[in-house]
Amino acid sequence: MSLLAQILIGFVAIEHIYILWLEMFAWTTRGRKTFRSLPDHLFEPTKMLAANQGLYNGFLAAGLIWSLLMQDESYAQQTASFFLGCVSVAGIFGALTAQRSIFYIQALPALIALLCLWMI
Repeated sequence: MSLLAQILIGFVAIEHIYILWLEMFAWTTRGRKTFRSLPDHLFEPTKMLAANQGLYNGFLAAGLIWSLLMQDESYAQQTASFFLGCVSVAGIFGALTAQRSIFYIQALPALIALLCLWMI
C-alpha cells in the first residue's frame, strides 16, 4: 500500500471519528450547526437515532484503521477496499437521500482513497 493511500485512508478514518463524535455526543449542540437543513425542533427527539448512526461511523473508522495496522499487504488492501467501498456507498446514498454535500464530504474522499489504493 502506497504512503499516499495510507494517508488518505487515515484521513477518511479521522473524518469518521469526527462524525462519530458529532452524531453520538454533540448532536444537539454542534449537530445543529452542521446539519442546518434539519429543523431545530428535531434534534432532541432524534438524538438516539443519530447516536446509532455515529456508532456505525465508528465501525467504519475502526475498519480503516485496522487495515493500516495489518502486516499482510494483500489483506490490508482488501480490507481497506471493503471499508472505503462502504464509506463511498453510504456517502452516495446520503447525498441522494439527505443532503447533497454529503457526497463531497464523505463519498469523494473515500473514492479518491480507493483510486489511490488501486492505482499505485
